[in-house]
Amino acid sequence: MPVIQIQSLEHPGVEVFSTLTEAQLRNRLEPSKGIFIAESPKVIQVALNAGYQPLALLCEERHIAGDAANIIKECGDIPIYTGNRELLASLTGYTLTRGVLCAMQRPQLPSVEKVCQGAQRIVVIDGVVDTTNIGAIFRSAAALGIDAVLLTPTSCDPLNRRAVRVSMGSVFLVPWTWLEAPIPSLHDLGFRTAAMALSDNSISLDHPALKEEKKLALIMGTEGDGLSTQVIEEADYVVRIPMSNAVDSLNVAAASAVAFWELRKK
Repeated sequence: MPVIQIQSLEHPGVEVFSTLTEAQLRNRLEPSKGIFIAESPKVIQVALNAGYQPLALLCEERHIAGDAANIIKECGDIPIYTGNRELLASLTGYTLTRGVLCAMQRPQLPSVEKVCQGAQRIVVIDGVVDTTNIGAIFRSAAALGIDAVLLTPTSCDPLNRRAVRVSMGSVFLVPWTWLEAPIPSLHDLGFRTAAMALSDNSISLDHPALKEEKKLALIMGTEGDGLSTQVIEEADYVVRIPMSNAVDSLNVAAASAVAFWELRKK
Protein backbone atom coordinates (compact mmCIF):
# COMPACT_ATOMS: atom_id res chain seq x y z
CA MET A 1 0.00 0.00 0.00
CA PRO A 2 1.86 3.10 -1.19
CA VAL A 3 1.35 5.96 1.29
CA ILE A 4 1.84 9.24 -0.55
CA GLN A 5 2.44 12.40 1.47
CA ILE A 6 0.97 15.42 -0.31
CA GLN A 7 2.11 18.96 0.33
CA SER A 8 -0.09 20.91 -2.07
CA LEU A 9 -3.47 20.89 -3.75
CA GLU A 10 -1.83 20.27 -7.14
CA HIS A 11 -0.38 16.88 -6.31
CA PRO A 12 -0.98 14.44 -9.23
CA GLY A 13 -3.70 11.89 -8.52
CA VAL A 14 -5.75 13.83 -5.97
CA GLU A 15 -7.91 15.61 -8.53
CA VAL A 16 -10.53 12.89 -8.13
CA PHE A 17 -11.08 14.18 -4.59
CA SER A 18 -10.99 17.88 -5.43
CA THR A 19 -11.43 19.34 -8.90
CA LEU A 20 -13.75 16.78 -10.51
CA THR A 21 -17.45 17.59 -10.27
CA GLU A 22 -20.08 14.96 -9.47
CA ALA A 23 -21.04 14.94 -13.16
CA GLN A 24 -17.42 14.34 -14.19
CA LEU A 25 -17.04 11.58 -11.64
CA ARG A 26 -20.18 9.90 -12.92
CA ASN A 27 -18.92 10.01 -16.54
CA ARG A 28 -22.20 9.19 -18.26
CA LEU A 29 -20.52 9.04 -21.67
CA GLU A 30 -18.23 6.24 -20.50
CA PRO A 31 -19.96 4.54 -17.55
CA SER A 32 -17.21 1.92 -17.25
CA LYS A 33 -14.84 4.73 -16.20
CA GLY A 34 -17.22 6.27 -13.68
CA ILE A 35 -16.12 6.91 -10.11
CA PHE A 36 -17.88 7.80 -6.89
CA ILE A 37 -16.63 8.95 -3.50
CA ALA A 38 -17.45 7.14 -0.25
CA GLU A 39 -16.86 9.04 2.97
CA SER A 40 -16.00 7.73 6.48
CA PRO A 41 -14.57 4.33 7.46
CA LYS A 42 -17.97 2.85 8.27
CA VAL A 43 -19.50 3.71 4.90
CA ILE A 44 -16.39 2.59 3.03
CA GLN A 45 -16.47 -0.72 4.88
CA VAL A 46 -20.09 -1.30 3.85
CA ALA A 47 -19.11 -0.67 0.23
CA LEU A 48 -16.17 -3.05 0.43
CA ASN A 49 -18.34 -5.74 2.01
CA ALA A 50 -20.79 -5.31 -0.88
CA GLY A 51 -18.02 -5.91 -3.40
CA TYR A 52 -17.32 -2.37 -4.61
CA GLN A 53 -13.84 -1.80 -6.02
CA PRO A 54 -11.63 0.85 -4.31
CA LEU A 55 -9.31 2.96 -6.48
CA ALA A 56 -7.63 5.41 -4.07
CA LEU A 57 -7.87 6.66 -0.49
CA LEU A 58 -7.51 10.16 0.91
CA CYS A 59 -6.81 9.91 4.62
CA GLU A 60 -5.68 12.15 7.45
CA GLU A 61 -2.32 11.01 8.79
CA ARG A 62 -3.64 10.18 12.24
CA HIS A 63 -6.24 7.78 10.82
CA ILE A 64 -3.83 5.59 8.83
CA ALA A 65 -3.01 3.56 11.94
CA GLY A 66 -6.34 4.40 13.57
CA ASP A 67 -9.90 4.47 12.24
CA ALA A 68 -8.84 3.65 8.69
CA ALA A 69 -6.43 0.81 9.50
CA ASN A 70 -8.84 -2.04 8.75
CA ILE A 71 -10.13 -0.66 5.47
CA ILE A 72 -6.58 0.11 4.34
CA LYS A 73 -5.73 -3.58 4.79
CA GLU A 74 -8.77 -4.60 2.76
CA CYS A 75 -8.18 -2.10 -0.04
CA GLY A 76 -4.96 -3.76 -1.12
CA ASP A 77 -2.36 -2.08 -3.31
CA ILE A 78 -4.03 1.26 -4.06
CA PRO A 79 -2.55 4.72 -3.49
CA ILE A 80 -3.20 6.29 -0.10
CA TYR A 81 -2.88 10.05 -0.20
CA THR A 82 -2.34 11.71 3.15
CA GLY A 83 -1.63 15.09 4.64
CA ASN A 84 -2.61 17.28 7.55
CA ARG A 85 -6.25 18.02 8.34
CA GLU A 86 -6.12 21.61 7.14
CA LEU A 87 -4.59 20.73 3.77
CA LEU A 88 -7.12 17.97 3.11
CA ALA A 89 -9.99 20.28 4.05
CA SER A 90 -8.63 22.86 1.59
CA LEU A 91 -8.31 20.15 -1.05
CA THR A 92 -11.86 18.83 -0.76
CA GLY A 93 -13.65 21.99 0.33
CA TYR A 94 -14.98 20.42 3.53
CA THR A 95 -13.73 18.74 6.68
CA LEU A 96 -13.56 15.01 6.09
CA THR A 97 -16.02 12.87 8.04
CA ARG A 98 -13.84 10.67 10.27
CA GLY A 99 -10.89 11.72 8.15
CA VAL A 100 -11.22 9.30 5.21
CA LEU A 101 -12.46 9.41 1.60
CA CYS A 102 -12.34 6.52 -0.85
CA ALA A 103 -12.62 6.81 -4.62
CA MET A 104 -14.42 3.71 -5.90
CA GLN A 105 -15.31 2.25 -9.28
CA ARG A 106 -18.93 2.71 -10.29
CA PRO A 107 -20.59 -0.64 -10.86
CA GLN A 108 -22.36 -1.64 -14.05
CA LEU A 109 -26.01 -1.29 -13.13
CA PRO A 110 -28.38 -4.22 -13.70
CA SER A 111 -31.54 -4.07 -15.76
CA VAL A 112 -34.89 -3.18 -14.24
CA GLU A 113 -35.97 -6.79 -14.78
CA LYS A 114 -32.95 -8.10 -12.88
CA VAL A 115 -33.40 -5.67 -9.99
CA CYS A 116 -37.08 -6.54 -9.64
CA GLN A 117 -36.64 -10.30 -9.94
CA GLY A 118 -38.28 -11.89 -6.90
CA ALA A 119 -39.22 -8.49 -5.43
CA GLN A 120 -42.53 -7.89 -3.69
CA ARG A 121 -42.10 -4.29 -2.52
CA ILE A 122 -40.18 -1.70 -4.52
CA VAL A 123 -40.03 2.08 -4.51
CA VAL A 124 -39.89 4.34 -7.55
CA ILE A 125 -38.18 7.67 -6.84
CA ASP A 126 -39.53 10.15 -9.37
CA GLY A 127 -37.81 13.50 -9.75
CA VAL A 128 -36.34 13.72 -6.25
CA VAL A 129 -33.20 15.85 -6.54
CA ASP A 130 -32.21 16.57 -2.94
CA THR A 131 -29.22 14.40 -2.02
CA THR A 132 -30.18 14.24 1.64
CA ASN A 133 -33.63 12.92 0.79
CA ILE A 134 -32.22 10.33 -1.61
CA GLY A 135 -29.85 9.05 1.06
CA ALA A 136 -32.58 8.96 3.70
CA ILE A 137 -34.97 7.08 1.40
CA PHE A 138 -32.33 4.44 0.72
CA ARG A 139 -31.60 4.07 4.43
CA SER A 140 -35.29 3.55 5.19
CA ALA A 141 -35.63 1.14 2.25
CA ALA A 142 -32.79 -1.01 3.57
CA ALA A 143 -34.06 -0.93 7.14
CA LEU A 144 -37.74 -1.54 6.38
CA GLY A 145 -37.62 -4.36 3.85
CA ILE A 146 -37.93 -2.68 0.45
CA ASP A 147 -36.57 -5.14 -2.11
CA ALA A 148 -35.41 -2.68 -4.77
CA VAL A 149 -35.21 0.99 -5.70
CA LEU A 150 -35.87 2.41 -9.17
CA LEU A 151 -35.10 6.02 -10.01
CA THR A 152 -36.39 8.08 -12.92
CA PRO A 153 -33.71 9.98 -14.88
CA THR A 154 -34.81 13.28 -13.31
CA SER A 155 -33.79 12.06 -9.85
CA CYS A 156 -30.51 12.61 -8.04
CA ASP A 157 -27.71 10.09 -8.42
CA PRO A 158 -27.67 7.73 -5.39
CA LEU A 159 -23.87 7.56 -5.58
CA ASN A 160 -23.54 11.30 -5.02
CA ARG A 161 -21.11 11.71 -2.10
CA ARG A 162 -23.63 13.31 0.23
CA ALA A 163 -26.38 10.83 -0.66
CA VAL A 164 -24.01 7.95 0.09
CA ARG A 165 -23.03 9.49 3.43
CA VAL A 166 -26.62 10.22 4.53
CA SER A 167 -27.64 6.68 3.63
CA MET A 168 -24.82 5.37 5.86
CA GLY A 169 -23.91 3.02 3.03
CA SER A 170 -27.44 1.71 2.49
CA VAL A 171 -27.13 2.55 -1.22
CA PHE A 172 -24.79 -0.46 -1.34
CA LEU A 173 -27.29 -2.78 0.31
CA VAL A 174 -30.48 -2.35 -1.73
CA PRO A 175 -30.53 -3.29 -5.44
CA TRP A 176 -31.22 -0.23 -7.59
CA THR A 177 -31.12 1.04 -11.14
CA TRP A 178 -32.52 3.74 -13.40
CA LEU A 179 -36.06 3.39 -14.77
CA GLU A 180 -35.90 4.81 -18.29
CA ALA A 181 -39.30 3.47 -19.37
CA PRO A 182 -42.64 4.98 -18.23
CA ILE A 183 -43.67 3.91 -14.75
CA PRO A 184 -46.72 1.92 -16.01
CA SER A 185 -44.24 -0.44 -17.69
CA LEU A 186 -43.86 -2.04 -14.24
CA HIS A 187 -47.23 -3.72 -14.90
CA ASP A 188 -45.34 -5.99 -17.30
CA LEU A 189 -43.34 -7.24 -14.31
CA GLY A 190 -46.49 -7.94 -12.31
CA PHE A 191 -46.46 -4.82 -10.13
CA ARG A 192 -49.40 -2.67 -9.19
CA THR A 193 -48.43 0.95 -8.64
CA ALA A 194 -49.30 3.24 -5.75
CA ALA A 195 -48.63 6.97 -6.10
CA MET A 196 -48.10 8.78 -2.81
CA ALA A 197 -50.06 12.00 -3.32
CA LEU A 198 -52.82 14.19 -1.97
CA SER A 199 -55.82 13.72 -4.24
CA ASP A 200 -59.60 13.65 -4.07
CA ASN A 201 -59.62 9.97 -4.97
CA SER A 202 -56.78 8.90 -2.70
CA ILE A 203 -57.09 6.08 -0.21
CA SER A 204 -55.53 5.85 3.21
CA LEU A 205 -52.13 4.21 3.58
CA ASP A 206 -53.66 1.58 5.87
CA HIS A 207 -56.32 0.54 3.33
CA PRO A 208 -56.60 -3.29 3.30
CA ALA A 209 -56.40 -3.47 -0.50
CA LEU A 210 -52.83 -2.20 -0.47
CA LYS A 211 -51.65 -4.80 1.99
CA GLU A 212 -53.20 -7.56 -0.07
CA GLU A 213 -51.17 -6.68 -3.15
CA LYS A 214 -48.52 -9.32 -3.72
CA LYS A 215 -46.27 -7.00 -5.76
CA LEU A 216 -46.51 -3.28 -5.10
CA ALA A 217 -44.45 -0.36 -6.40
CA LEU A 218 -44.63 2.78 -4.25
CA ILE A 219 -44.03 6.00 -6.19
CA MET A 220 -42.47 8.88 -4.27
CA GLY A 221 -42.37 12.36 -5.81
CA THR A 222 -40.42 15.59 -5.66
CA GLU A 223 -39.91 17.52 -2.45
CA GLY A 224 -41.89 20.56 -3.58
CA ASP A 225 -44.50 19.86 -6.22
CA GLY A 226 -44.94 16.14 -5.64
CA LEU A 227 -45.83 13.76 -8.45
CA SER A 228 -47.01 14.97 -11.82
CA THR A 229 -50.66 14.74 -12.80
CA GLN A 230 -49.79 12.13 -15.41
CA VAL A 231 -48.01 9.85 -12.93
CA ILE A 232 -50.93 10.13 -10.50
CA GLU A 233 -53.53 9.42 -13.17
CA GLU A 234 -51.64 6.38 -14.47
CA ALA A 235 -51.19 4.80 -11.02
CA ASP A 236 -53.38 1.93 -9.87
CA TYR A 237 -53.76 3.55 -6.46
CA VAL A 238 -53.36 7.08 -5.15
CA VAL A 239 -52.37 6.89 -1.51
CA ARG A 240 -52.26 9.43 1.29
CA ILE A 241 -50.87 9.26 4.82
CA PRO A 242 -53.57 10.27 7.34
CA MET A 243 -52.56 13.53 9.06
CA SER A 244 -53.46 15.41 12.20
CA ASN A 245 -53.31 19.03 13.34
CA ALA A 246 -53.95 20.41 9.84
CA VAL A 247 -50.56 19.20 8.61
CA ASP A 248 -51.05 18.40 4.93
CA SER A 249 -47.88 16.46 4.10
CA LEU A 250 -44.52 15.11 5.21
CA ASN A 251 -41.07 15.49 3.75
CA VAL A 252 -40.56 12.81 1.07
CA ALA A 253 -37.95 11.00 3.17
CA ALA A 254 -40.21 10.88 6.22
CA ALA A 255 -43.21 9.86 4.11
CA SER A 256 -41.25 7.03 2.52
CA ALA A 257 -40.31 5.57 5.91
CA VAL A 258 -43.94 5.62 7.06
CA ALA A 259 -45.11 4.01 3.82
CA PHE A 260 -42.39 1.36 3.80
CA TRP A 261 -43.30 0.28 7.32
CA GLU A 262 -47.05 0.21 6.78
CA LEU A 263 -46.90 -1.69 3.50
CA ARG A 264 -44.01 -4.01 4.35
CA LYS A 265 -44.04 -7.57 3.06
CA LYS A 266 -46.16 -10.09 4.88
